[in-house]
Amino acid sequence: MLHNCTLYIDADACPVTREALSCARRARVSVVIVGNTTQNLERHVRRDDPRDAGNARGRDATHPGFWAETLDVSCGSDSADFAIVERLQPNDVVVTQDIGLASMVLGRGAAAIGVRGRVYTKATIDMDLFIRHEEKKVRRAGGRTRGPAAFTDEDRARFTRNLDELLRQGGEEPGDVRGA
Repeated sequence: MLHNCTLYIDADACPVTREALSCARRARVSVVIVGNTTQNLERHVRRDDPRDAGNARGRDATHPGFWAETLDVSCGSDSADFAIVERLQPNDVVVTQDIGLASMVLGRGAAAIGVRGRVYTKATIDMDLFIRHEEKKVRRAGGRTRGPAAFTDEDRARFTRNLDELLRQGGEEPGDVRGA
């Protein structure tokens, strides 16, 4: 890892929280799991995981820098998104299914990765937002749009591979991370 970054997990309906935590442990970066108060975010954290930076440094040589924190937010629309954005630093990494949050993350100089392993980039985020907007217009007019494909083991493997690479690069936009 080139820079000291934090991994934020938008945990509302996130199917890869366990994989994201494993990647963070390997990369020795801190993690903040963010979700609404109706979830039990603590279930994702191991009992022996350090819970703050002070304990991470003194724990042992295999885990310096890794620690996990949970952040409960209200159930309001986009509460988790705004809680993440207000804490972001350049080169942090955010796991999210939300293209709107991904756009805000990129605007703050951080990196965003989707749960299927797609790394969002500044070069493509405007088109992603446009497509989302057009699909929303179709649905509001009573039309139907195609939903996402079933989540697969290949998606999970791509996510893990690409998140490992992002964390190795310290949250900087990668040159060779394969999208979904």
